[in-house]
Amino acid sequence: MSRARWHILREAGAVCVARRVPVRFDIAAETVLPRAGKLRLAHQVRQDIWRALRWLRGFAPVVRVSDTAEGLHVQAGGQVDGAIPVARAEAVLARVLADPDNRARWVRWAR
Repeated sequence: MSRARWHILREAGAVCVARRVPVRFDIAAETVLPRAGKLRLAHQVRQDIWRALRWLRGFAPVVRVSDTAEGLHVQAGGQVDGAIPVARAEAVLARVLADPDNRARWVRWAR
């Protein structure tokens, strides 16, 4: 899917990549990563959470990356139309965000 089909929302110190607007986080997980290009990082995280949650019917990914004193705060998740197994979906999101290989690849790609 091309980037042209994704909404890129920019605000002071933050970028959000979303499939649909208005942005809605029905499920979410968060992490902090080292500084890098916010938009490139958001797209990389979005790809991996989509792969991990494509089984979730009606899932529309959202990734918001914002500056913090510690680095970049990443909120990943999205909108889900229909029934949501919230605990299961958020556990999957947390695993994707905590995976050391994913984290290293995202930061490497975004720098």
